[in-house]
Amino acid sequence: MQLVAKIAVRSMRRFWRGLREWCGDSAYERYLRASGSQDADGRKLSAKEFYLEQINRRYSRPNRCC
Repeated sequence: MQLVAKIAVRSMRRFWRGLREWCGDSAYERYLRASGSQDADGRKLSAKEFYLEQINRRYSRPNRCC
């Protein structure tokens, strides 16, 4: 019974990790793990600064459909 529970827990963790990667929720963790992930000042961005930078990057590009 314990083996089944361990397999179930491991599967759910793997699923949850995959879901976070897919929807972009783990982007900040990936940023922290990446080598050389520092801004121009040589410091790492806080979570709030990182998400604001992502939003600015996403919506500052020209959006033309035609």
